[in-house]
Amino acid sequence: MDSFWAAAIWSLTPTIIVGLVFWFVMRSVIRADGVERKVYSQIEAEERAKLDAERAAS
Repeated sequence: MDSFWAAAIWSLTPTIIVGLVFWFVMRSVIRADGVERKVYSQIEAEERAKLDAERAAS
């Protein structure tokens, strides 16, 4: 009976590890995308403010 549980654990371990690695990678990608969008929005707002200031000055 012990060999059954050992075989079950050894057969499930790679699947669990690959699943965890996939989850971590996807989580990192999604977080990076969110951060990138936030930074892009900030840069775009700064550029719009500069353009508005130039238009107001002229």
